[in-house]
Amino acid sequence: MFKRLLLLGLVSGVLAGLAAFVYQKVYFKANEVDFSAIVTPAKLFIGGILVNLLASVVYGLLTKWLPKAGEIIFNLLFVIITFACLVVPIGYILPLDYEQPELFPGLTVPMLFFPALAWFTIKPVFIKK
Repeated sequence: MFKRLLLLGLVSGVLAGLAAFVYQKVYFKANEVDFSAIVTPAKLFIGGILVNLLASVVYGLLTKWLPKAGEIIFNLLFVIITFACLVVPIGYILPLDYEQPELFPGLTVPMLFFPALAWFTIKPVFIKK
C-alpha cells in the first residue's frame, strides 16, 4: 500500500508539474509577459512532486490512524491548505525591473491548484476501496 501511495504522489506530482509548465507557456503566449526567471520549470516540477508526495504520506497516515474519517479529514486539509497558500503569490514582491507585475498572480494562483487536482484525479487509479 505504501509503495502505491508513493507512486501516486510521484505520478500526480509529475502531472501537476507538466500542467503548470503547459499553463506557463500558454499564459506567456496570451499575455507576452515572462516570469520564467522566478517560476522556473524545475520549481514547477519539484514543487508538484514534493507536495503530492507529502500528500500521499499524510493520506496514508490518516487513513491508517482514522479508518472511517481519515479520507474526509485529508480531503478537507488538502483543500484548506491549498486555499491558504493563495496568499503567497498574491503577496509576493517582484523585482522592480518586471513589466506588468500585476499579471504575476494570474500566472501563479491557478498553479497552486494543480497538485490537488492531479492528486484527486489520479488517486482512483492507485487506491481502490
